[in-house]
Amino acid sequence: MPELTRRGWLRTAGGVGLAGLAGCSALQGSSSSEQDDPSDGTDGSTEAIDLSSRPESPDGLTTQFRQGLRNSGSIDATVPGRVEVEWAVPTNRGDHTASKGSPIQAPNGAILIADDTGRIRSLSPDGETNWSTSISDDDRGSHGTPAIAEGTAYVGTYDGVVSAVAVESGEIDWQTGVGDAAAASPTYYEGKLYVAVEHATPSGSVVVMDAESGEIEERDRRPTDHPHSTVAIDLDRDRFLFGSNDGYCYAWSLSDRERAWRYDTGGDSKAPIAISRGIAVVPSWAETVTAVDVEDGSRIWEFETDDMVMCAPAVRDDTVYVGSHDGNCYAIDLATGEEQWSTPTNGWITGSAVATNDHVLVGSYDANLYALDREDGSVSWTVEGRGDVTSAPLVTDDAIYYAERAPEESEEAGMCYKLVAV
Repeated sequence: MPELTRRGWLRTAGGVGLAGLAGCSALQGSSSSEQDDPSDGTDGSTEAIDLSSRPESPDGLTTQFRQGLRNSGSIDATVPGRVEVEWAVPTNRGDHTASKGSPIQAPNGAILIADDTGRIRSLSPDGETNWSTSISDDDRGSHGTPAIAEGTAYVGTYDGVVSAVAVESGEIDWQTGVGDAAAASPTYYEGKLYVAVEHATPSGSVVVMDAESGEIEERDRRPTDHPHSTVAIDLDRDRFLFGSNDGYCYAWSLSDRERAWRYDTGGDSKAPIAISRGIAVVPSWAETVTAVDVEDGSRIWEFETDDMVMCAPAVRDDTVYVGSHDGNCYAIDLATGEEQWSTPTNGWITGSAVATNDHVLVGSYDANLYALDREDGSVSWTVEGRGDVTSAPLVTDDAIYYAERAPEESEEAGMCYKLVAV
């Protein structure tokens, strides 16, 4: 049996039938076909799938944080109009304020999650633990999400170590120290790992690692002040980029790893940056979301919120979905930066937005996961837990998984939840 059942925690709003499911009780869409924004064609037409995020990709990539190399947070899936909690498993226990790691699905159907206790676990769909491996004794553990390729999960921890763990057994293949902290989720491409690394203040770097051996092949110390924004890769424009606590978004050419440009947001850029149609969507503590040209780093538009932004944006169908410390989730036109709608929650939004066919899923410091209608921002349903929701929700064929921080000033653990249709 799962470690804890919490059906009583369910809170629903809206919810009349199973929207978009035509009476089917299962969710549709799968992490095995995770994709970048389906509208991300360079010629203005529809580009079906970023093959780099599919399991049949030649380089063996299965899945990674934010649904592909561009960190778009978009998935071709339909979530139901009503859900309930099937199980909840204790996960995070620390009080460090950074966003926590997100669950991700392995090829064998298991759910992998790294947490702030310093372990990575494999959970079966019924909530049982397949294996649990300690990869760090740092008191902040891991806040990253594993990248999975060729049967191996790669994840960083706050002791500055990147670990490679066998998906089937949980055995550690290798561990490599890369700096003082490796809080960002690794990005896998063609046998290499791209990882933002934190060093003692005010220093930082980005490393390129061999995924098979863990060897560091290149390091660039251009970024400073604790970068922990997940690397995004745009193959069409030969760029990889990420944000840093020094306020800059940095970009390199992917082919020769030469520095390309940097853009100053004016405030810490802590969250993953999303890319769509050659536009990098950059959140910042300057209370802004900025659209930057991926090729040359020039500003396209800047959107102002009423507080800091450290939510990873999702981009789908030429719309940006992003939350703010002001408690609002915003829908912003990708081309113009114009606000389409905003929906308030009762807490900061610092996790990762995920856009599905009809909804955007976003968590809040009010302990709720929200499903918002992508057209108008109306609340389709909410689920209330007991801690701040800071992970990216994972949508599989028949469930939604997400994790939360441990409640403040409490001995209770934060949970990893499984939601199912009702």
